[in-house]
Amino acid sequence: MTTTPARPASRDGAAAPSPLSPPPAAPLPAAPARTGYARLPQLAGRAFLPVAFLARLPFSMLTIGTLLLVTSTTSSVALGGLASAATALGTAVGGPAQGVLADRVGQRRVLLVCVPLATLAVLGLVLAASTPGATAAVLVAAAATGASAPQVGPLARVRWLRLAHAEPRTVGAAMSYESTADEVSFVLGPALVGVLASAGSPQAAVLAAAGGIAVFGTAFALHPTARAAAPHAPDTVPGPGTADAPVGVTPAPATAHVGTVALVRREGVALVGMLAMGLLFGGTQAALTALTRDAGVPGSAGLVYAVMGVGSAVTALAVVALPRRWGLRGRWATFAVGLLAGTLALVLAAAGGSLAAVVVAVAATGLFVGPVMVTVFTVAGERAPAGRTAAAMTLVASANVVGVAMGASGGGALADGVATTAAFALPVVAAALLVVTGVSLTSRPQGDRDRVV
Repeated sequence: MTTTPARPASRDGAAAPSPLSPPPAAPLPAAPARTGYARLPQLAGRAFLPVAFLARLPFSMLTIGTLLLVTSTTSSVALGGLASAATALGTAVGGPAQGVLADRVGQRRVLLVCVPLATLAVLGLVLAASTPGATAAVLVAAAATGASAPQVGPLARVRWLRLAHAEPRTVGAAMSYESTADEVSFVLGPALVGVLASAGSPQAAVLAAAGGIAVFGTAFALHPTARAAAPHAPDTVPGPGTADAPVGVTPAPATAHVGTVALVRREGVALVGMLAMGLLFGGTQAALTALTRDAGVPGSAGLVYAVMGVGSAVTALAVVALPRRWGLRGRWATFAVGLLAGTLALVLAAAGGSLAAVVVAVAATGLFVGPVMVTVFTVAGERAPAGRTAAAMTLVASANVVGVAMGASGGGALADGVATTAAFALPVVAAALLVVTGVSLTSRPQGDRDRVV
């Protein structure tokens, strides 16, 4: 009788596999169940999208809200403009500072300090504007409001870059969504201020913004996605085994100690590009304001400008469908050329004196705004050193704010000092600058190609 030899037992007492048995198949890595936009709520949770959108809405209300508030309470358009500029200057300084601190101590700590500070600053602005002769207090409160306003958009982009670092298509979808959310908020925010100011008072509109900062800013700070943007260790990016590492992040050489000057150099093209975008926005706003004033319908300037935001939001969402083989340089240059054509058409429409033609030209220009914004922020994210992503994103976003302030003041000066049509030349210059920066874009440093953010 033939007997089957017993299999030797393994160390834990279980029978060892037969040498004639095929080796067990290695488990296949699980692929994401969804891709693109459908993947976003799967990564961050369904509540994150509305929370992050509502948290950024008050920021879009503050600039025009400050202008209306100060102008109405002091009867001085000049002081209202100065207060609005002080808000922008505060953002230009405070925004990057928030990013630097977020990289060092985490977003949650920074936001939980900025939210109450911004709320108090807005309340102080309302009080100062209601006090006769308190010009210095108004400007200080306006600057403090801009400096402490939570940088929700840039910080949300940092969270997406961390959560979807291994899924390029999802990163593209997240950047497209964020640009669309920005565009919608900067259309909806001023409209909301107009409704509240008309139904109640400018004070009511600004106080509503303060309430939104307090409620939704806190919700954004406490959302679990803040853990994904936890600060990295000084010498490495934390891996799955570390306490504060986002899931799936593997160790990588750190560049967290890149100084501010070096960071500005790395992000130079993105900074110039976003400054040009702000210049285009501010110049267009000023030119349209002058045009509608000349046409006898000054209240329609915001509505005409909103047409640009609608087209921009739609095309920003479509960027994710573009083939990946079409590189960032090609996209940037191509869409910037579209912007240049749109702004030239806007000059011709304004020179012709037809408001309907101006609306069409604004809509055509807006179709290229969203894709350029998505591309610039994507470039900024790719070039950001590990551990400095928040600093890079807030720096680029602040360049946009500075550009808007420069465009609005420069466009207003051209409209009043030269001619209304001359103010439309400023967006053309901005679009041309975007073409030049797009063509000059080079690939990011080789050492950073495989890093995580």
